[in-house]
Amino acid sequence: MSLLLKFETKSNRVKGLSFHPKRPWILASLHSGVLQLWDYRMGTLIDRFDEHDGPVRGVNFHRSQPLFVSGGDDYKIKVWNYKLRRCLFTLLGHLDYIRTVQFHNEYPWIVSASDDQTIRIWNWQSRTCISVLTGHNHYVMCASFHSKEDLVVSASLDQTVRVWDIGGLRKKTVAPGGDDMLRLPQMNADLFGGGDAVVKYVLEGHDRGVNWAAFHPSLPLIVSGADDRQVKLWRYNESKAWEVDTLRGHTNNVSCIMFHARQDLIISNSEDKSIRVWDMSKRTGVQTFRRELDRFWILAAHPEINLLAAGHDGGMIVFKLERERPAYSTHQNSLYYVKDRYLRVYDFQTQRDTPLISIRRPGSAGTNTGPKSLAYNPAENALLITSDLDGGSFELYIVPKETARGDSAP
Repeated sequence: MSLLLKFETKSNRVKGLSFHPKRPWILASLHSGVLQLWDYRMGTLIDRFDEHDGPVRGVNFHRSQPLFVSGGDDYKIKVWNYKLRRCLFTLLGHLDYIRTVQFHNEYPWIVSASDDQTIRIWNWQSRTCISVLTGHNHYVMCASFHSKEDLVVSASLDQTVRVWDIGGLRKKTVAPGGDDMLRLPQMNADLFGGGDAVVKYVLEGHDRGVNWAAFHPSLPLIVSGADDRQVKLWRYNESKAWEVDTLRGHTNNVSCIMFHARQDLIISNSEDKSIRVWDMSKRTGVQTFRRELDRFWILAAHPEINLLAAGHDGGMIVFKLERERPAYSTHQNSLYYVKDRYLRVYDFQTQRDTPLISIRRPGSAGTNTGPKSLAYNPAENALLITSDLDGGSFELYIVPKETARGDSAP
């Protein structure tokens, strides 16, 4: 596996990142207070937004509206329209730095985490705070909605990860019979003492403050990273949550951590100036990428395609973990390529796709030790396949004569 760098910026320290779901854009929130909107395909800065006073730690694109939200050290949450290129409104209520902000996938909600030891849920349509989640007794470093369930996960310097059930809040504020039929909840005593958002589990196990926690997109798993330099994997069911394993390897505070959306991988980054990739099933480190001088602070994954981004002291990088294009070679009307443990040939004229030979050492899935390049020798009717396996290897395959000419196919 190798980190494939797609785009890199040099800027003030990047504390927050968010990919646009459809356009080739990424938002970076900087320690200097500026928000930068980049086109990572073109490598150009499209826009900058400069209204926060002090560092901006959290930023998030809305999935379908032309909106993004930011939260900063000025205690302010700002909701912006990127088409109008301006801030629409500011949500006030937090009493200390805001660490993360995130839109809900379905409801018109934003969840925010703050150093005032609370998590707040806001309705951005009515521009009101609809719930305050209290219980942490130190800075809340991050909070995020589950992509499908009525849950929020949070991490705090009080050394705990908490999972909150917000099912009551949904029942109270989302009227039946349509997404847009939203009643405004009464801002009264039941907001602070009510059962609209309750702690479901408190996960204890880290020895120092926890900087990040994230849900798995589809499995009942949570991953967390902390100042004890450890990454922990947790599992939960309806009644309880428990620690599954600890991944060790980072040599400084783990700043951010996430599950890979499409592979059994966990990705973490740290103030030890590295990004680490872990195999979730084997629970071992697969790869480490290091920077010379820059501590890493934040990770983001593209919601649709296989792209990741990481923010560090000197800017950010947009990258992939592996090539998606297979090893291939063309000769006259034939395209030779490797797919699913087979060497295949595609005939451009007949548009036939034929498996030729099964490959002896395809490499293990997800680790990208598969074929790196493929070369065809028409004189010998042979293919040379190279891979990174065992520090680099190559294998020669003789193509069966009749399939090479396309006379017969298995």
